[in-house]
Amino acid sequence: MSRSILFVTGTRADFGKLEPLAIAARDQGFAVSFFVTGMHMLDRYGLTKVEVHRTPGVQVHEFLNQRAGDPQDMILAKTVIGFSDFVKEHAPDLVVIHGDRVEALACALVCATNYVRCAHIEGGEVSGTIDEIYRHCNSKLASSHFVSSDDAARRVMSLGEAADDIHAIGSPELDFHAGPSGVTMEEVKSRYDLAFDDFGICVFHPVTSEAATMGAQADALFSALDASGKNFVVIAPNNDPGSVDIFAAISRLPADRFRVLPSMRFAHFSELMKNASAMVGNSSAGVREAPFIGVPSLDIGTRQTNRAKSPSVFFAAASETDKIHAFLAEQWGQSHPRHDAFGGGSAADRFAAILRTDAFWNSTLQKTFHDAEG
Repeated sequence: MSRSILFVTGTRADFGKLEPLAIAARDQGFAVSFFVTGMHMLDRYGLTKVEVHRTPGVQVHEFLNQRAGDPQDMILAKTVIGFSDFVKEHAPDLVVIHGDRVEALACALVCATNYVRCAHIEGGEVSGTIDEIYRHCNSKLASSHFVSSDDAARRVMSLGEAADDIHAIGSPELDFHAGPSGVTMEEVKSRYDLAFDDFGICVFHPVTSEAATMGAQADALFSALDASGKNFVVIAPNNDPGSVDIFAAISRLPADRFRVLPSMRFAHFSELMKNASAMVGNSSAGVREAPFIGVPSLDIGTRQTNRAKSPSVFFAAASETDKIHAFLAEQWGQSHPRHDAFGGGSAADRFAAILRTDAFWNSTLQKTFHDAEG
């Protein structure tokens, strides 16, 4: 009987990173399934669970873990209860979680307390918000680590994790961006009713520790973008505290120059990025995918603080209108060399190769602290 691998996905973003790994595992003969929860299940965010269901050759299990307005601690509690029941019934051989979301934290906690093998994707990174706390917690709870860079690997080791359990494979989503998207820009424009040829992309998420000021930050940022006279595709924010105020600011944007979308299919988003003149906001796509593609990006605020550095990434606070205007004037439409600090597009192959080793499956689930050398 083939081993079973369960991938946990709560957002459109983490699914884009997990899908290449799941497909590679499926193609190696593993029984692959997805535990779909979080934003995927909510109409306001595009009901993106349908994207997971489109993955051929996998099983999909849905779990509604929140209602509108639920605080993160309640979402955490609901997910722990639901996932605990699920794991006891389905007994996966490996659970794969990603990053820094509260759903991943809940599932990692369930795995640790039930001695279920758990692999954490893209641990060891730093940022400026509570996401970093969740990310490091996930690393301590997980039994194996698939990180995006050597720097990330060193940080996971500094948390006391064994070097043999840490594998630097690169960022999985870059596997997809490295090749053709599979759709044309004309298909993207038709599907999402985009009326302009020259455009930037804006994704601005709430920062949970700054929830009280997110409305003012969003107003300042979108006012600057509006004043530039340029066209933008705006992707809706995630559902963290503060999102309501960002949605309010977005609702005031002129529809003739701002096309607002709840979400996009990953292939279409990849093609959109490859044709964008710039990216603005605080999504990890701006500091990870955009530099890999060569699109200039302006990182706004603290959400991605210290996450990555690249010659094509610029920085400003939402209130720094002069910096925003300067970026749009000087970088709009510029093309930068590909930045491959987070891998060159082979993460899935590396992931699958590790899963094929006996050493991976025979590693102990009894966690001990390993002092990092030096």
